[in-house]
Amino acid sequence: MPLSRNPSRSAAVALLAVAAVVLAAVWWLGRTTDDVGQATARPTVPSTAAASVDPASGLPVVRVADLPPEARDTLALIDAGGPFPSDRDGAVFQNRERLLPAQARGWYHEYTVPTPGETDRGARRIVTGRDGLAYWSPDHYASFGVIEEDP
Repeated sequence: MPLSRNPSRSAAVALLAVAAVVLAAVWWLGRTTDDVGQATARPTVPSTAAASVDPASGLPVVRVADLPPEARDTLALIDAGGPFPSDRDGAVFQNRERLLPAQARGWYHEYTVPTPGETDRGARRIVTGRDGLAYWSPDHYASFGVIEEDP
């Protein structure tokens, strides 16, 4: 004996399946992972009261004074040419996330910004470009801000 089909029930099941896939995709895209693969909340680049945007990149502008002291120390080390605390400092940053302006391989270099209390490199980085611009990432490349010298 053939089973009878209920079109409205089939449509409801299909709609629920689509909704579940959409919710899973939204959750997946909204998360990030730390250096050991643990899911973490996606932090954002801090903004100042009068937040501005860099017109060339579309990224928020972050004043040096608004950076944590460890980031200011890293900028001083970059200006001095080192020595750097990590053997990865100065390595080519590949811009896989494509959040920085597109440039040829080797244009960008990354530097560790120590995080108090962390036993590894942590998630904070400064990325520099050959053009002299520097970018702040507090969250292991999930977001960036263009670093602007204080007036």
